[in-house]
Formats: sequence, structure tokens, C-alpha cells
Amino acid sequence: MVRDDTLVSTPSTRPPRFVSTRAPAGDRVDLATALRRGLAPDGGLYVPERVPPIDPAWREAPSLAAAAAAVLRPFLPLSDADAWLADVDAALDFPVPLRRLDDATWLLELFHGPTRAFKDVAARVLGRWWGRLLATEGGRAVVLVATSGDTGGAVVDGMAGIPGLDVVVLFPDRGVSPIQRAQLTAVRPRVHAFAVAGAFDDAQRLVKEAFRDPELADVPLTSANSINLGRWLPQASFHVWGLAQLARAGVDPAEAVVVVPSGNLGDLVAGLYAAAMGAAPAGFVAAHNANAYLVERLAGLRAPYAFPATVATASNAMDVGAPSNFERLEKLWGDATPVPLRAERVDDEATLARMALTWREAGVLVCPHTAVGLEAAARDRAARGDDAARLVLATAHPAKFPEVVARALPGVVAHDEQLERWRDAPKRERPLAPTLDALRVALREALPD
Repeated sequence: MVRDDTLVSTPSTRPPRFVSTRAPAGDRVDLATALRRGLAPDGGLYVPERVPPIDPAWREAPSLAAAAAAVLRPFLPLSDADAWLADVDAALDFPVPLRRLDDATWLLELFHGPTRAFKDVAARVLGRWWGRLLATEGGRAVVLVATSGDTGGAVVDGMAGIPGLDVVVLFPDRGVSPIQRAQLTAVRPRVHAFAVAGAFDDAQRLVKEAFRDPELADVPLTSANSINLGRWLPQASFHVWGLAQLARAGVDPAEAVVVVPSGNLGDLVAGLYAAAMGAAPAGFVAAHNANAYLVERLAGLRAPYAFPATVATASNAMDVGAPSNFERLEKLWGDATPVPLRAERVDDEATLARMALTWREAGVLVCPHTAVGLEAAARDRAARGDDAARLVLATAHPAKFPEVVARALPGVVAHDEQLERWRDAPKRERPLAPTLDALRVALREALPD
């Protein structure tokens, strides 16, 4: 892997513009254009042309919204950055607390938003920004999003009913939990949910194909997966907030290791980007389930983009065989990541065992994805023989996965009143074959003229 030297940190007073990962020396666009397009015209992902420094006061951030302001302000239009940040402040109206599990393990609880998943952070920011763009610039847009479970629920919750915006969600028919499905298919204004006969990778492939399809050129498509800059970059906010809370607790952030349950790699790459800006831990551990391309890539066992097929696991939101954000990782840094990056693979047996152990020893019930992170943290600590703090991102509420909780802890019930309201809500979904032809027809039938 070779780092692209056109994407480097340089001082400047103006906000960076954004370039495609596939043409870093090519067309440079502003933030609004990158948000509207979602995917670059050449099929690449937008990244900043340079790495601006973060405000050094990030360590004293009193809230998630303040941490978000520190990391996002350098990218916002100078003329109305305060208005864009007011949208961020309004979106991030829920707590993201730090919980200490033991002497050296901390959980950053990212699941207290309305859909009980970490995706609420960035999806709600992007929804507010879309509302701003459509209100000030006019027009309409169609958000086309593929989800492995949690992204879609957060996107429709954060974007349903915005004037001029339709949301089309593609999810694997047999790849989401019942609660996730209820969230995806609950009837909301201008939301259209499709159950794809295939895996998440099929849904993600359809989204990418649709963006480059000349027959859909008249449909104003945009994205809300982390392939969209407006979904990817705000994820850096909670990395900064987690490190700031560690500092407040007396832990030097520069000596901590951040453990990221990983699927499509957006969260991991956002954390690395925050590190490049100056909010840097000692390193990152990417915690994977059986879908462990990055583990094999870092070990030198797979070539770039030689993705394996998706494998179904108990941590379904991470069931991504071909992670889109690997392209950002590869183009931004290659092997030269701003801080060390390691990866661990955790199978279902170890995931369930870690859920049970965390409940017995700490009295804390965690979702399977968080359990993958906790197990990876334990293995990384054992392998390195250190006592450095491990900050594990707790990505979802365990009540989203009651069947998995029951497998790990028979007799223990995961419950959340916020999630229960989705069970009885009216539902609407449509089946979709995993072909571009089928998606074309579905979009023409679902969307208003």
C-alpha cells in the first residue's frame, strides 16, 4: 500500500475542499456538493484534500456537541459555520457517557440516541444538514442507503419527513434482527424500505451501481451510508469526545488504545482521521467478527480489494465482506496510518462467552458487537502485555438483539422501552431482487414524479 502524498496535513485559513479517492489531484468540490452527490462521479469516495488541525481545546470539550464542533468546524463554510454547528448541536441532544468496566477497560456508550445505535450520531447530523441544504438551495433529493441493520434505522429516523427528501432503504432480507427490521419498515413519510434477496454486500453493490447508472441519471440520488462524507466525517466526533472524557477521568488519551467494532470501516477511518487532526490515542484495534478482511489484509494474507464473501454472524451489523471505507483507508494512509492500527478476529463462540463474562463480572449487559470489541481488547492487552487503558466503543443497545442475548445468557432479558414502540407500529416493506434492473423498476414505482 502506498500513501498518496496529495492528501497531507498543511496549514490554511480556508476550509479544505473535497476530492475523490480515485482522483485526488482532480476535481475539488465544496462541502455542500460532496453531501449532495454522496458518491463522486467516478465512483470514488470524497475525502478532504488536506488534514486541518483540530482545536487544541478539544480535551476540555464539555459535551459531545462541543467535541463535534472542535472536529467539524475546520471543514465548514467560513461564512455560516456557526449555523452548521447549530444544526450539529440540535442533532446531538442525547448523552454519550463513559463507563468504567475495570481498572483498564472503558466503554463509550454510543447507544442512547433514538434508535439505540451509534449510527444516530452521524445520521442525525446529516439529516439536519440535508434540511439546511434543501431549505436554502431548493430542489429535491433521494437518499439511497444500504444497511446491515443499524444504519438504516438511524437514517430513516433522522431524515424522514424532511421537505424535498425521499429515503430509500435496502436491507438484506435475512440479515437483520426483528427489532432492526421493525425500525427499518415502520411507516414514515417519504420512506421506502426494500428487503433485498441477498447479503448486505448485495445491497451495497446496488447502491453503488445505481449512482453510476445512466438510466437513473434523472433521479437526484444521494447517499447516507458512510460512503457519504456527511455521514462519515461526523463519526470523528465521538472519538474526540471519548478521549476527552478519558482525560477528564485522569487517563492520558495519548496512552489509550481505542477498540472499534468494525464492519464497513467508516467508524474506524473517522477515528484515524481525528487522530491525524491531532486528537490521537496510542493506537486503534479494529475488532471484527468472521468478516475479517482487514485482519487478513494487515497480516499480509489478502491483496487490496480482494474481498471475501460475507459470512452471517451473531453480530450482524458487522457482517460486511467488502467494506466500502477500505478505499478511504487505503488512499488516505496506506500502511502509514497516523497511529498504529491492529486488528482482531472474534468468532461467535467467543462473542457469546464475552457477553456472559461481562454480565457476570461487571453486571453490564452488552450487545454482540460491543462484545466483539471487549474480547478484542482483552486479546490485544494479553498479546502486548501492557496495562494501557482500552476504550471500547459500545455500539448498540443489547435489547436490539434479544435472540443473541438469550443465547449468551439464558433467562436474562434485554429490554428497552424506546425500542418496544417499534414492534406494534404499522409496517411497510417490499421485496427486491439483487439486480440493478429490479432496483430501477422499484425506484420508478416508489418515488413520486
